[in-house]
Amino acid sequence: MTRTWIADFDWEPGAVTVKKTGARVRIDGETLSDVFTWLTFYTAIQLRRMRPRGKRQITMAFSPDPIRPWYLAWAAATEAGVRLINEPIEADIVFHFDDSTQCEAAQPRTKPGALLLNFRCDDVSKSRVAAAFEAAFGYSLTIDPRSHSGPAVEKSERNGAHDGRIVYCPVEPLPGRVYQRLIDNRYGENLVQDLRTPTVGGKAACVFLKRRKIDSRFTNSNVEVALVTAESQFSATELAMIAQFTEKLGLDWGGLDVLRCSSDGRIYVVDANKTDMGPPLALPLREKLRATRLLASALDAHIQRTVRSA
Repeated sequence: MTRTWIADFDWEPGAVTVKKTGARVRIDGETLSDVFTWLTFYTAIQLRRMRPRGKRQITMAFSPDPIRPWYLAWAAATEAGVRLINEPIEADIVFHFDDSTQCEAAQPRTKPGALLLNFRCDDVSKSRVAAAFEAAFGYSLTIDPRSHSGPAVEKSERNGAHDGRIVYCPVEPLPGRVYQRLIDNRYGENLVQDLRTPTVGGKAACVFLKRRKIDSRFTNSNVEVALVTAESQFSATELAMIAQFTEKLGLDWGGLDVLRCSSDGRIYVVDANKTDMGPPLALPLREKLRATRLLASALDAHIQRTVRSA
């Protein structure tokens, strides 16, 4: 990596802002505890990285931005034995890596036969995700706030903003905001549950059951996280529709926020992230490492499928 990690942030007293996304993080005791928890996982992956490799390593480069080790793709690629390099022209795999909600996925110069990841995914705005969801699943998440009656979710188009709020319709829409159905994903009396689903090549690799307090449903502050298989949470039909959704979005690698509605039993993909971080901090270290192995296996399988079909 040619730049230091610190260059990714704007620093101010008591907080940092991620330059690429505009996300602002307070520096407090909880944040420092999270950093320590992440460093434990990072050290474990680095130690596994030192294992001897018996064959030539596949190489992967990221463009236009370098990857940082707090992103899930870094851990999965490292666990899979992929060697991360800087130059796309020299890499067997080139991963389009840009945290921006919308971007120009310009392809750099690559060597013949290089596997390209996420170069078709240039827009993960909330409205684009909702349109891809409706096309794949056949039912809608989006509502018209002027004609809808009752509660709805209002949020910005931006990736990773965590700025959703409940509004009561009918209301006049605000510029730059999207309006969606409020999904009843309650877990017990006081929690909600998100099915965070990492996908590789359209296949759901695993699911993080992320539970948080109902009054913090739009934040990323989890009370508890559990790792389960995708097959335990989704039917074969739902898994096929998830694959269709990723294809329509051009998402070769990414994390989906999926909610299951308790009233109609359907699943709703409410967000998609092409540069997802993780594994979730609240997950125990042993389960973080298991999740990383599952994702590494899914990445290796996608590489092998693509190579065979080329």
